[in-house]
Amino acid sequence: MNAVAEPVQDRPVARVVRGMPTSDGAGVSLTRVIGQPGLPELDPFLMLDEFGTDNPMEYIAGFPSHPHRGFETVTYMLDGRMRHKDNHGHEGVLVPGSVQWMTAGRGIVHSEMPEQEQGRMRGFQLWLNLPAAQKMTAPAYQEFEPSKIPVASPSHGVHVKVIAGTVGAIKGPISQPATDPTYLDVELAGGASYTHVLPAGHAAFVYVFEGALQLGDRADTPVVAHQLAVMGPGQRLTLRGPAAGGEVAGRAIVVAGRPLREPVARHGPFVMNTQAELVQAFQDYQGGRF
Repeated sequence: MNAVAEPVQDRPVARVVRGMPTSDGAGVSLTRVIGQPGLPELDPFLMLDEFGTDNPMEYIAGFPSHPHRGFETVTYMLDGRMRHKDNHGHEGVLVPGSVQWMTAGRGIVHSEMPEQEQGRMRGFQLWLNLPAAQKMTAPAYQEFEPSKIPVASPSHGVHVKVIAGTVGAIKGPISQPATDPTYLDVELAGGASYTHVLPAGHAAFVYVFEGALQLGDRADTPVVAHQLAVMGPGQRLTLRGPAAGGEVAGRAIVVAGRPLREPVARHGPFVMNTQAELVQAFQDYQGGRF
């Protein structure tokens, strides 16, 4: 007898949060969306920052050399140029549309400094936890220029940049088996809709950064720019552009990943599993062992 397939369940919106203004680095203005009191974390995601300003005084000081251990940082540039370098000899420039997926692993000291003195600087940085078994792995990078990020157009009025995960036959360049992430930049015209099926157990969120989008069961209350929707359990995630939205109704990043369900001990730039490991991280950094 053939097994009956389980029905695909729609993911509802569990909650909507708005980021809070803050600053980091040497005084860079940004909005903290995950990692603030309203949403401290969303396993395996530890932090999401949005930066976006035309005022050089709000970004020019950048992020001078600072350490990381035990997690990954994902930087997605929308506008502007940012030079990064580390104490292992790696250096490069992130340009509009490029992505850097850095695995800090057992320890790295790096800087991220603007490669411009005027103009717009805009993008995202996401912190993604590493499982205990990989926290002390060697530091590594996955870096891709804009031409290496594929774009899918599954239907009229829908454009999806596939950074990680798959859309139809198109696969994003980023790979991380531990959390099996999805990272999409979705743009919808007014009246257009897009459905993406995710693994049922993955945590997922949608952060709208332009216009407004109708998500899941919130057809009557669109999620607007600078709001993050935490998606509830299910597989099928549906996004719609409000009919009155015009040529571009809304644009959002859609991010999902397998939860680690491990204890988290974090302080500043270090994310470990126990307080003893945190103490060791500080000692190693202060002793020049990164």
